[in-house]
Amino acid sequence: MIALEERQIGELVAENYKTATVFKKHKIDFCCQGGRTINDACQRKGISIWPILRELEEVMNTKAEGAIDYKSWPLDLLADYIEKKHHRYVETRSQEIKPFLDKICRVHGERHPELLEVNKHFTASVGELAQHMKKEELVLFPFVRKMVEAKNSGRKLDQAHFGTVENPINMMMSEHDTEGERFREIARLTDDYNPPADACNTYQVTFALLKEFEEDLHLHIHLENNILFPGAVALEAELAANQTESAL
Repeated sequence: MIALEERQIGELVAENYKTATVFKKHKIDFCCQGGRTINDACQRKGISIWPILRELEEVMNTKAEGAIDYKSWPLDLLADYIEKKHHRYVETRSQEIKPFLDKICRVHGERHPELLEVNKHFTASVGELAQHMKKEELVLFPFVRKMVEAKNSGRKLDQAHFGTVENPINMMMSEHDTEGERFREIARLTDDYNPPADACNTYQVTFALLKEFEEDLHLHIHLENNILFPGAVALEAELAANQTESAL
């Protein structure tokens, strides 16, 4: 058995999403950088690993009532869920946040110029995410569904125009890294979404919505990077092996 400190963060969160609360508390990225071990992440941040291990063990030993076991879902169901829940969330919530950001920039931007930077980063992120999600919806997710259908039916899977599924996955993961970095910068600029003393109601609501947006994006990226994508790579390999055996 692998020692807890040598477990990959993304795998651990995929098995028990409640562990994400520990990583969030210590500002350890579990989605875009989920391939690191706990030990490696702590060393890079220069923080002690022992409090984190204790907190993780406490969470893992607590009965996970009401927790969703995304890892047990069929890949086509997970792709549908991501598209219908998280993609739609990005589309609708970004349209709510942008006017609020524009307003507080006009009213408070002179006293708080960091808001202009936040608005710039958020606008760029929304634009990139829109293109990113379309690529998933039109290219990657349909192929995942085809692979699941091929496995369930026993039919041969046709070669995709992009070659192996790892090609679009690598592109998606690179884009996830970019958006993760953008929101780390937004969190820094907003003091982790804590509005200043002179913040009006709109200012406070905007920061609360931005925080919620980032939290949803973390789960969104986690479901893809740590569950859907590894599952798709493994399924493609399984189908290729089965087809090779059938040809012998």
